[in-house]
Amino acid sequence: MDFNYTPQQEAFRSELRAWLDSEKESGSLGAVKAASLDDYVAHGREWQNRLYDAGWCGLHWPAEYGGRGIGIIEQIIFQEELGRSGSPQLVNLLALSMVGPLIIEQGTEAQKQRYLKPILDASEIWCQGYSEPGAGSDLAAIKTKAIRDGDDFVVNGQKVWTSYAQYSQFCILLVRTDPDSVKHRGLTLIILDMKSAGIDVRPLQQMNGDSEFNEVYLEDVRIPAENVVGKEGEGWQMAVSLLMHERATLTFQRQLQSRVALNEMIEFARDFDVRGGTPAKDPIFRQRLAQAHIESEAMRLTATRHLTERIKRNDPPGPEGSMEKLFWSEMYQRMLEIPMSMLGAYAMLDGDDAHAPSSGKWPHLYMYSRGRTIAAGTSEVQRGIIAQRVLGLPKDR
Repeated sequence: MDFNYTPQQEAFRSELRAWLDSEKESGSLGAVKAASLDDYVAHGREWQNRLYDAGWCGLHWPAEYGGRGIGIIEQIIFQEELGRSGSPQLVNLLALSMVGPLIIEQGTEAQKQRYLKPILDASEIWCQGYSEPGAGSDLAAIKTKAIRDGDDFVVNGQKVWTSYAQYSQFCILLVRTDPDSVKHRGLTLIILDMKSAGIDVRPLQQMNGDSEFNEVYLEDVRIPAENVVGKEGEGWQMAVSLLMHERATLTFQRQLQSRVALNEMIEFARDFDVRGGTPAKDPIFRQRLAQAHIESEAMRLTATRHLTERIKRNDPPGPEGSMEKLFWSEMYQRMLEIPMSMLGAYAMLDGDDAHAPSSGKWPHLYMYSRGRTIAAGTSEVQRGIIAQRVLGLPKDR
């Protein structure tokens, strides 16, 4: 395929780059470095809102729902320029990459009018209510029940690993609406208002000190039936569609996260001086950094190829997204092993220690990265999808 951009697309890049550079100079971009999760979310909402107000957020979303209605290639350029500028990934990433596209494809007109614009300007944050204590990789085993009562569903159950639930206004929730059904049947996808009575959100502290994940308990929570996405009983199809967006569209945007880390890692290798030498002068570290850059470029080009092929076919995301998700999550872990090696004994210090280089950023990111091969489907699940649905290999049982 042709990876060159048209003159119009390059003009778009120049305009965006100039705006990002001006934001960086004013201090609006990257103002919060080593912050608490609360500060990170608050800063992220402010930053995404600035992007939206300037016309950069929701580039390929329909204009009638708050987007700009321009091409997906501009969205690719947007991600590339955010990475170049050192921007954090957008705080409402799940809704931007997964929930919003699903509502555009499957939602009612009322749902589109109500939910899409607040996703773009980050005035409403979303979380994803999928996994349960007994249903993680085997998502079809969920037990959270939603029983119809007039115009509402009454929901009881428990969700876990629910990222940003404590900050969210809405949750895209997978429930079992037919209590006698098993596995993939009788499931429904529904929009949950997180202010509803009967919701208990309990943060879970991770090994890096953050509490990004949560347990969510639901006791007699009433959800209007009009909040169903798609149709009642078609939740598995809706859930899989959302996961396809997660493994393709969301992974494409997570390149921003790994590219920013790579660029900062290269600068760290030049600046971190231990015993009279920097890692950038060490041939082994130079080789490892070069390999990380090669893998990052391979990821970017592969994701771009898959994305543009989808556009040409006018298809939704497919199982090839598992290839991107698998490669990115394992690549990100390999990448963050490099600064940990550079740090040596300093890698044991966290951000609370005055002697921690870069305020403990690298150990924090390294520990965060360990969960990337679990989130959005484990590496084992991704390899099974690739084998069966991309390569056409037979099931092993």
